[in-house]
Amino acid sequence: MKPMDIEKQSFAIIEKELTTDIPPEYKPVVKRVIHTTADFSYETSMMFSDGVIEKALMAIREGTEIVTDTNMAKSGINHKMAEKFGCSLNCYMADEGVAKEAASREITRAVVSVEKAAKDNPGCIMVVGNAPTALMRIRELYDEGTFAPRLVIGVPVGFVNVEAAKDLILKTDVPYIINRGRKGGSNVAAAICNALLYELRDEN
Repeated sequence: MKPMDIEKQSFAIIEKELTTDIPPEYKPVVKRVIHTTADFSYETSMMFSDGVIEKALMAIREGTEIVTDTNMAKSGINHKMAEKFGCSLNCYMADEGVAKEAASREITRAVVSVEKAAKDNPGCIMVVGNAPTALMRIRELYDEGTFAPRLVIGVPVGFVNVEAAKDLILKTDVPYIINRGRKGGSNVAAAICNALLYELRDEN
């Protein structure tokens, strides 16, 4: 089978096995996450703020910068599609200055990366698949009125503060796509971003 045929058949299987009545505007995102993970629990764990898909697509159309919390998430996003819409892809985790500051302050590089994103482009898209501390810092800066991302994709995986960090974003007015619970990861974050990019591709 050709690669595209394999993907097409996979999505047909997912559609057939869905047991939840997912709103049409959310379904492409949920299905791509399931395609990436083979985990149907995302049917019910994915959370979407009101109007987030329309807001996210508009942000991408306008070439909004996309900042990830890991280079793995960055590498998983379709670079050609992002480039097509003028969206630069950035991850500051390996930035030497970020690493030095995080070490001197004894905090995570994810926190400093969020601060850098907020300073450089307070209207960027934040894609978080690994670091709950990134979501916590986003919420703190949002509360301070210094950071208002156009979209937060928040799906960190793990056991420490993961669920609490996600809840912090759920209680804001920031447009978000988040999953409840411990599951997630850089691959899930990239899948969500790609689902949005492919929605725009299929419009044309």
